[in-house]
Amino acid sequence: MKTISSPVEDLFEKLIDFDKSSGKPIYIQVSEQVINLIQRGYLLKGATLPGTRVLSHLLQVHRNTAVAIYDELASQGWVEILPNRGTFVLVPEQRTAKITAPTQQLDQAYTYAQKTGFSFQTSFHLASTAQFTNARYTVNDGRPDLRLHPTHQFSRWYSAAMKRKTLVSKWNRTRETVHSNFENQLCNYLNATRGFHIKPSNLINTRNTDMSLYIVSQLLIKPKDVVLVGRLSNYESNMIFQQVGASIKTIPVDQDGIDVDYIRNHFEKDNIRCVYVCAQRDYPTTKTLSAERRLKLLQLAKEFGFAIIEDDYDYDFQFEGSAMLPMASADVNGMVIYLGKLGQSLFPSFQTGFVVAPKNLISEAKNYLELLDKQGDLIQEQMLAELISEGEIHKLIKKNTIVYKQRRDALCQYLKRYFGDALKWDIPTGGLAIWLEFKSHISLVKLAEEAEKQDLFLPKTILYQDIETCAIRFGFGHLNEVEIEEVVKVLRRVYDNIIV
Repeated sequence: MKTISSPVEDLFEKLIDFDKSSGKPIYIQVSEQVINLIQRGYLLKGATLPGTRVLSHLLQVHRNTAVAIYDELASQGWVEILPNRGTFVLVPEQRTAKITAPTQQLDQAYTYAQKTGFSFQTSFHLASTAQFTNARYTVNDGRPDLRLHPTHQFSRWYSAAMKRKTLVSKWNRTRETVHSNFENQLCNYLNATRGFHIKPSNLINTRNTDMSLYIVSQLLIKPKDVVLVGRLSNYESNMIFQQVGASIKTIPVDQDGIDVDYIRNHFEKDNIRCVYVCAQRDYPTTKTLSAERRLKLLQLAKEFGFAIIEDDYDYDFQFEGSAMLPMASADVNGMVIYLGKLGQSLFPSFQTGFVVAPKNLISEAKNYLELLDKQGDLIQEQMLAELISEGEIHKLIKKNTIVYKQRRDALCQYLKRYFGDALKWDIPTGGLAIWLEFKSHISLVKLAEEAEKQDLFLPKTILYQDIETCAIRFGFGHLNEVEIEEVVKVLRRVYDNIIV
């Protein structure tokens, strides 16, 4: 004789489903679905659920799994298990009372407002430049390959840092009386690698270089102050300058970097607040500021009374020769504010930015940092301090630099093979991007549109086009050699399609 199923059993049989191959335990999958049935009103308060034997039969699972399902639901307050009586549905009490809406707005009582009821200041120049795509390949402006991150080693380092007994005392400290181990280690590291002669009082560390530049801009720049940048410059730094109300003026860039003589010939003393330059390679063109022009810029800064913001965003990736020492290392007059980052061979969340400057500016910058990031990341600092002292940072940089140099050489080889004379470029001595200039003045917007149709995404932030320029800042660091060839082949196909 066929047993008659209860309505609840029918619900379970028809609506409960799970995947045994999933990494999530079956009892969790099922309990989540039962909670959903209760929330949607399929199972009402007081309803009797099937016994564990019946449930295991309905779902074709072991009885222990059925017991675990009900235990999980009971622990969250969705069911009540009464010995020898059964398992009954509960509906957890709502812990916060609803605010009763006026009767004329009952239809809108519990929906969230889409717009504010008050005015506020919007910032057009801070509009996000982020673009999203489903394309298989993406070209960026020169970022590292996160696949090279030493995951297993890193987990050990991070775990060891978390177990340090000194962490709790550091979190509970109410006053900084001495410089931290990380500040001392970072100071020693920069003195050894950048030719500095600084003390911990000459630096602060931040979350990233954008935060560093933001803090410096707040201290340095007032509305309408003139800030000089290269003719083609870093859009992110320009957004920060605009946010503080700076008047941005551009200066020419040639094979030797920014034209320092142009500054002297076109601007007057005391009319410039600061000049933004890149320490190793100009962004986006990758041109290096020559030693002669560095000396000229330092002399002009002292004569005209402006600050130099020196951004050393890609110091870690040097392929030929030695990296250029920062201007800040030869600055005896306190005219240079140096920005850098540490840990570019690690995941972005474990990298850190830093500022090197005279003590009086750093002291003020710390006040801003206290407002923006009072908590900081002590575990990150502990781990980075140990990686510096044990030489692991140096090993990671050296190891990854070999890989990136091979990728740069592969890219140049494929560009020559597939593009021939259609493109021109200089092989950069370092960094993770190449400046590609098209000899034919094509529409880069059209190129990007057609490329995305063929699974290659070219974001607008790497496209540079005006009357004089038709170029791409091609970041290759995140692509392996096989991917680089495929990207170049797609780019050539698209180029041929639009140049006809």
